[in-house]
Amino acid sequence: MRFSIFFLLLVFVFSCKNPKTESPKTETSTKEDTVTVADISAKDFREFKILDSKYINVSELWKPFNSQLEDFTEEAYNDLKPLILETNIPKLQKLISEEKLSYELLTKFYLYRIRKFDRENDLSLNSVISLNPNAIKEAIKADNTDFEVEPHPIFGMPILLKDNINTSGMLTTAGAVALQKNYTEDAFIVRQLKSKGALILGKANLSEWAYFFCGDCPSGYSAIGGQTLNPYGRRVIDTGGSSSGSSVSVAANFCAAAVGSETSGSILSPSSQNSTVGLKPTIGLLSRSGIVPISTTLDTPGPITKNVIDNAIMLDAMFGQDIEDTKSIYAIWETGFYIKEIVENDLKGKRFGAAKRLMEDTLYVNAIKVLKEQGAEVVEIEETEIGLPNFLRLLNLDMKKDLPQYLSKHKNDLVKVKSVADVIEFNKKDSLKMMPYGQKLFNGIMADEGTDDFLLKIKDTLHNNGKKYFDLPMDANQLDGFLSINNYHAGFAAVAEYPAITVPMGYAENGAPKGLTFIGRRLQEKFLLQWAFAYEQASKMRVAPKNYN
Repeated sequence: MRFSIFFLLLVFVFSCKNPKTESPKTETSTKEDTVTVADISAKDFREFKILDSKYINVSELWKPFNSQLEDFTEEAYNDLKPLILETNIPKLQKLISEEKLSYELLTKFYLYRIRKFDRENDLSLNSVISLNPNAIKEAIKADNTDFEVEPHPIFGMPILLKDNINTSGMLTTAGAVALQKNYTEDAFIVRQLKSKGALILGKANLSEWAYFFCGDCPSGYSAIGGQTLNPYGRRVIDTGGSSSGSSVSVAANFCAAAVGSETSGSILSPSSQNSTVGLKPTIGLLSRSGIVPISTTLDTPGPITKNVIDNAIMLDAMFGQDIEDTKSIYAIWETGFYIKEIVENDLKGKRFGAAKRLMEDTLYVNAIKVLKEQGAEVVEIEETEIGLPNFLRLLNLDMKKDLPQYLSKHKNDLVKVKSVADVIEFNKKDSLKMMPYGQKLFNGIMADEGTDDFLLKIKDTLHNNGKKYFDLPMDANQLDGFLSINNYHAGFAAVAEYPAITVPMGYAENGAPKGLTFIGRRLQEKFLLQWAFAYEQASKMRVAPKNYN
């Protein structure tokens, strides 16, 4: 990956953190405190200590499906490939309505591909942690459903969820051995998906504890799931994190769509790194209840898909007010809001800001050319010189209180840990298996002695700085949106609580995918989807990974 000097410097500072910083902290700010999760997930590719999971028994994983997949042959799989691979959700629904496909066959097709490619072979990606044992039965039930009114487009679509999202009948581990037996009820967004008929296919691997755990580990590694690998370059190209498995599984056509989560860059990073479309919504548009947290200030789930229209469908299926989420937004619009008009809008007259320092990236320049050809105006801007002081401390102090609250409310009696400190001690039982890369960030959480008042000050400063970073140039130049690359501006979007969407914009010389990222103001998701769709259709840059066709 190619990064600006600014981001490389931050990554270097974080990677070379002096061990003394893990001693108790005072309420002061240091240079390293400006590091964000986006910077952590932007580390250069490195060698892996571990590839395969030491906790997943593949034969047990597939035991519920062996008899159900007996009649699904390689011939049947090959016959369905032209219909399903890279096909968007509306076209899949059309094929099903024309009886050229069924929900049962679609589900079996994805399960067959996961079994064929995901683990213990020369092309394995380790992107799926667990599977819903009732997936095929639920697909058959969907096929036999009669409708009085047309169902939501998500109906019957097999969806993978990042494994920090609570799902009844399945484990929710966050990739951590400490949560290996964490059975829960459905998270709010899962109830939303199911209420519209979505089929939960299984759980996707992730960077353990959503990449706020080890500090020096590769993107996409978790003790439970092993090392997620990038289908565009196994063991060569970084997956991005922390929603690594969600993005990889979408890129490899293991599901119709997936759900990730982001604190700062955890959807944008892996989506761009795996040539998928990832949306990080305005904080509170999608409920966070029942999702293993880093920060209730910044966390949000979001859809990851192969294309923009599917992303709109997923967002539409998940939004809704959750009274248990203190930041949940009461949306006055009804279902269908994010799907309507997406394809009917263009870029004529839209004004976007492009960071001058990014103009050395040829893919970015080419993407801007495409936007201009579609009628958009692009203004090169000097970015506002403003920092994100104490960002890391915000995450430390939030997670120190937020994780115990999640555990007290959602875990069952089989899970013994109740706090970050408990997890640290638990992992010491078998450090080579449970934390082969260490647990530096968790140690840093416990060393941080910031008070509640200090935390409030951090939140206020960061939120104001994030808004200024975008609002000053947008107001001065009358901009509709801001153009970035991958997750380069994810930290500022996070603290501003602004939405962002990344769309494939091509491939670097080494084959690594990159994304054009649109950032808008609060609750501008519909505009982001419109802009992204127009760019996607004009550029058509996504190419499926060649070894997984």
